[in-house]
Amino acid sequence: MHIEDFPKLKAFDVSIDKNQVVEICLNRPQSLNSMNSDFWDELPAIIKALDRASAARVIILYSKGKHFTAGMDLSVFDGLGGDPNDELARAAEKSRRWILDMQEAFTTFEKARMPVIAAIQGACIGGGVDMICAADMRFCTANAFFNIKETELGITADVGTLQRIQHVMPSGLARELAYSSRNLGADEALTSGFVNKVYADQDEMLKAVRALASDIAKHSPLAVHGTKEMLNYSRDHSVQDSLNHMATWQSGMLRATDTHEAMKASKEKRDPKFDNLLP
Repeated sequence: MHIEDFPKLKAFDVSIDKNQVVEICLNRPQSLNSMNSDFWDELPAIIKALDRASAARVIILYSKGKHFTAGMDLSVFDGLGGDPNDELARAAEKSRRWILDMQEAFTTFEKARMPVIAAIQGACIGGGVDMICAADMRFCTANAFFNIKETELGITADVGTLQRIQHVMPSGLARELAYSSRNLGADEALTSGFVNKVYADQDEMLKAVRALASDIAKHSPLAVHGTKEMLNYSRDHSVQDSLNHMATWQSGMLRATDTHEAMKASKEKRDPKFDNLLP
């Protein structure tokens, strides 16, 4: 997929403003923005296209309608059982590849060079929790709630929630939510650190999130990318390994002209101008 293909999207609307703040909007409100096959095909393709073209400095993910997402659309499971005559081990290998592909759809958030901000209203269920756990930041409305629905349905959540959620809230709470499939309301999500802030409604939330995204987009995209890279690396490695990785990264990045431009702009009392990352 290329950026020119965005008008043809079925599950999403995508817009890019002059500051290269990109808004990706789930656009199936009549189906509660459930994650159908179009969703799984289009989302990673959108992120990869933006990153490949260096067309975004920040991404905002939100949705139309009363609810953020009802999670996996049941149509995705059609034919999942495969041919009953398939050899069992080969059928299992095929199923494994299917799950890995879905996991990659959200891992693209982490691999992308720009921050991803999730803005949630109403229900965020099942796969929706998998998705927002992979975002850099989460904001929500007062009526938002989150539910790891898979356990209640006799399934172990398999697209990223269990691997990421203990990094964005206390482990005990994460386990409680996963084992019980109870709702996590907006206030508790805020006090646990799962979301950054709660807003009265979606309009207020999007106004604030857009302002934050604009502030981030003003900074050097190289510095923002480096910060995201280091934070993600440090989450998954020891302090010593992370410091070593930082030193290696910085030995090349210190050659960038962005620091000089930032200092010059500060002295001249103007906004700095930074080049995009290379496609």
